[in-house]
Amino acid sequence: MTTTLRESTTRVATVDEIRSHFPALERIHNGFPVAYFDGPGGTQVPRDVVDAMADYLFHHNANTHWKYPTSEETDALLAGARQTMADFVNGRADEIAFGQNMTTLTFHLARAFAMQWGKGDEIVITEIDHHGNVAPWTWLQKERGVTVKMVRLNTDRGCLDWTHLEEAITPRTKLLAINAASNALGTITDITKATALAHAVGAKVFVDAVHYAPHMLVDVQAIGCDFLGCSAYKFYGPHIGMLWGKRELIESLDAPRLDPAPQESPERLETGTQNHEGIVGAAAAVEFLASLGKPGGSVTRRAALRETYDALHARGEMLLAKLWNSLAEVPGLKLYGPPPGTPRTPTLSFTLRGHSTDDVAIALAKRGVFVSNGDFYAATIIDRYGLKPQGLVRVGCSCYTSEDEVDRLLAGVRALAS
Repeated sequence: MTTTLRESTTRVATVDEIRSHFPALERIHNGFPVAYFDGPGGTQVPRDVVDAMADYLFHHNANTHWKYPTSEETDALLAGARQTMADFVNGRADEIAFGQNMTTLTFHLARAFAMQWGKGDEIVITEIDHHGNVAPWTWLQKERGVTVKMVRLNTDRGCLDWTHLEEAITPRTKLLAINAASNALGTITDITKATALAHAVGAKVFVDAVHYAPHMLVDVQAIGCDFLGCSAYKFYGPHIGMLWGKRELIESLDAPRLDPAPQESPERLETGTQNHEGIVGAAAAVEFLASLGKPGGSVTRRAALRETYDALHARGEMLLAKLWNSLAEVPGLKLYGPPPGTPRTPTLSFTLRGHSTDDVAIALAKRGVFVSNGDFYAATIIDRYGLKPQGLVRVGCSCYTSEDEVDRLLAGVRALAS
């Protein structure tokens, strides 16, 4: 079965227009233009983002909170970046903290929460999660003696066992740490419903939105969660993490910090001098996404983002359907995760009988098609499917993915299978 793609009818840039912003797409490997299907591990970066970072380093580079122009300019740029990221998640600028990456920020948040917990307290995590949202919480078993419950993966459907989630959340639950979208399977979890379950027993909720944020516009108000983390390098920005949290909760946490450092939200959760150019770049990535949704109109940043995401989601669904339906016809190929038409991102994973995942990735790379393989730090998923040590081949569609690139990937897989 094949799927014919059509351009969205909304006022969003075409795929060709989007691709013109990415110098990485000019790369040639073995005589082939490179097709990047490794977006779930990190997307390519548009010129606007690099230009914004270079402009900061060349013309404004300074430390914060001093009384000379470049320092004041840095303060203004960081404040502007917090507002941009707040628009991105539908929060407030004073609720946006930055850090090295989502994993580091989650460990920091876990240590802050740990000061309030001890034996008898429970944390609920899930088998579908990236271990960046597993290890910070299981570590507290050693440090504080808390009990960690892990909700099962339904391997038949590639999603959480919802009945088990409901059973795991009890009056002893202090925190639900849950993944919004699986970076290995593409599964989107109903985190709004899960948040309501946790809040009903007085528990807090932390959402890992690293794989969700590039594909679905985050809305912390609609979700109702207490904290949410994501990483800019998954949505066309530099390698930096962002944590949103309710201001009153951030200021209630006894987070490890320096005594002279600011104690107010959000800097209360930030340690040391930040990656200023990375923060500027993260904001530029959001501005780039917003620019795709407002070619001539005068709308808010949030409204422009909504228009962009709606159109990109529709394109992604069509690309995913074509990939899934075509790969399903390849002899010896097994697909993992929920099928098209269910809540998911345009990321899918597979194995090919008689070939290791290394073999598949190497063979496709020779054709200029770059895919990732392994466990993607979603190691529990790989374990549950019995796929150690090779893991899965993962294919992810990004805003710059074209139908021609999908055809090239399919041709490469068919050639290897035959």
